[in-house]
Amino acid sequence: MLLYEATQELTPVECPVTTPMGSTVGKVLVEEIAFAPILRAGLTMVDPAMEMIPTAQIWHIGLYREEETLRPIEYYTNVPRKATAEAFILDPMLATGGSAVAAVDILKKSGVRNIKFVGLIAAPEGIERLSSAHPEVPIHIAAVDECLNEIGYIVPGLGDAGDRLFGTSRHRLSGD
Repeated sequence: MLLYEATQELTPVECPVTTPMGSTVGKVLVEEIAFAPILRAGLTMVDPAMEMIPTAQIWHIGLYREEETLRPIEYYTNVPRKATAEAFILDPMLATGGSAVAAVDILKKSGVRNIKFVGLIAAPEGIERLSSAHPEVPIHIAAVDECLNEIGYIVPGLGDAGDRLFGTSRHRLSGD
């Protein structure tokens, strides 16, 4: 649903389609689309996104958050040098906003001009940081939680999304 909302400004045009039962007119997007998940947790959003836009490119942005400073550290990027597609950054959590800002910076360095952030849960601090650094980047979020705690996790949040999704949780919480 979030991606549906984030794609409302895209331009569909009619094109002929041949099916096993005959010919008809379908629609395709004018824009070239790319999904740029922030590794690891963003990978879980790729399959549903591809169901909606199966012709999209998949780029990868590998960032992790250094635990003491909370700074994003880039460890892998696979984005075309002269990217022209409209990019959708995929990451379930927008906590401090550091990784989201770094991902936008990486895409802009590759020439991407149309960027949107799509996530599930955010902290107000993350929204503010991304909005301040890149006010032209729309943010599509399902829920905004209360705040960040002293270690940069969303409260009440879900803990580390990547660890929870891939079963490698380092921070055990009651009920985990």
